[in-house]
Parts: sequence; structure tokens; C-alpha cells
Amino acid sequence: MRINSAIQAAIDLTAGAAGGTACVVTGQPFDTAKVKMQTFPDMYRGIVDCFVKTYKQVGFRGFYKGTTPALVANIAENSVLFMCYGFCQQIVRRIVGVDRKTKLSDLQNAAAGSFASAFATLVLCPTELVKCRLQAMHEMQLSGKIIQGHNTVWSVVKGVIQKDGPLGFYRGLSSTLLREVPGYFFFFGGYELSRTFFASGRSKDELGPIPLLLSGGFGGSCLWIAVYPVDCVKSRIQVLSMAGKQAGFMGTFVTVVRTEGVLALYSGLKPTMIRAFLANGALFLAYEYSRKLMMKQMDSY
Repeated sequence: MRINSAIQAAIDLTAGAAGGTACVVTGQPFDTAKVKMQTFPDMYRGIVDCFVKTYKQVGFRGFYKGTTPALVANIAENSVLFMCYGFCQQIVRRIVGVDRKTKLSDLQNAAAGSFASAFATLVLCPTELVKCRLQAMHEMQLSGKIIQGHNTVWSVVKGVIQKDGPLGFYRGLSSTLLREVPGYFFFFGGYELSRTFFASGRSKDELGPIPLLLSGGFGGSCLWIAVYPVDCVKSRIQVLSMAGKQAGFMGTFVTVVRTEGVLALYSGLKPTMIRAFLANGALFLAYEYSRKLMMKQMDSY
């Protein structure tokens, strides 16, 4: 049975949502450590110190601050990302002049993923801003940058609207685009290259859960290695703008390099790489299996 474009888009969107949920469930504590270390590198000596201090000061729930917006962000981002990925693959096929059923090369899939990420950025930026602010709220109070913090999603949302209006949710949009577009080229490129390696001439669709987990982990690692300094700048813009006017991407980038050195742009890299492998492995495993299940159900009708 040939599945029409609308049903195919719905399947990709639903599978992306499943992948986004798996990503957050497995990686949230490491993501929290990443944001804390990026925005306040002087407060923590490393990942273990960050985990210990967070547990002592806030308790276990401190690792899951921002989970609700993180779930919304990842479900929304990955739903849009994988839905647009399917459309962008068709656009790439038209550009290179091949049939719509022709398998794309790994490089062509990477380009399609990069195009798709631009659309996902529009839904990701507002939810990620709320997530990052909740994750670093305790440090903002400790540093004296704000007097009273917001402890709930709604209080952060209300604070943004009162201070900056609806457009305030798009602080760090240019940084997010600078991270997503090149980052997802490496993300999908690394994933597809890894799947090609494990397939060894067979169909990629025949791969089991372990190769899919490893391929997803490899793709996630490629993304973060390529764009981590950009993400660090984005986190600072989104968090520190709570305390007042914050410079844009270039201004923040230059300030960090001048006052703290280049290595400050890599604060929190260790928890990010641990999270990247685990969370993105889970993301692609959930995406591929849920998509395969839905496609099989549609074929049976």
C-alpha cells in the first residue's frame, strides 16, 4: 500500500514525539548539569562537583528542574524535525533529480536533516529558554544576579511575558539557528554513516536495537562536538537575560573569550557528551521502532 504524504507526515511526527520523550527521560540530569556549568563555570570544578553540590543544595529534584519544558521542547522539536525531515528528503530528491523512492546517500540525508532543523528551531527556542532558566535559577540567586527566582514553569513564562512580551521567548534565536542548522548536518550525517557501517551491504532497515543505539549515540556526539561553543553562548544569553539586557551572539561570544578564555566555551562538555550518547541513542531507537510499527500497521490495511 502506498501511503499518502499527509499520513506519512503524521507517522513521522508521532515517531519524532516518541523519540523526543525517550531523549528527555534518559538525559535530563546530564542536561541540567550542562546548563549549570555553561552559565556558571566558576561555581563548579567538574561534573561530579556539580552533581554533588546540586544534590546537597536542592536535592534529587534539582536534577529534574525544567523537565516539563524539556519534554515539551524535545517532543515539539523532534516531531517537527522528523516530519520536516521526510519533506526535506523529497526536496533533496527533486534537486538531485532522482525518483521519490530512491534511497538518498548519507551526505544527502545530512543535508535534508540540516534543512529540517531550521523549522524545528522555531518551536524549540521558546521552550528551551524556559527550560534553561529553570535549570540555572538556583545559581542566578546564589550569584546575586536576581533577588527572587521562579520555581515553576508558569512563573518563568509569566516573567518573560511581563518583562519582554511574547518576543522575549525568542531570545537566543540566532544562536539556536547557528547551533541547529550545522549541528543537525553532523547529527543526521553521523547517524546515517554509522548505520551504513553496521549494515555492511544489507538494508539499514534490518538493523537491530544495539546498532541503532550506537548509531544514534554517534550522531548525537557528532552534533555536540561540532557546535558546543555556540550552545554555550546560547545558554548564557537565555539565562543571563533574566537579570537585564544581555548582548547578542557576537557580543556574548567576545565577552566570554576576553574575560574567561576560550576554554570557558567548553564548560559542561563532559556531561553533554555522556548525555549525547545515551539520550540520542534512545531517541533514534524509539523513533525507528515506533515508525516501523506504524508503517507496518498502515501496510496491513
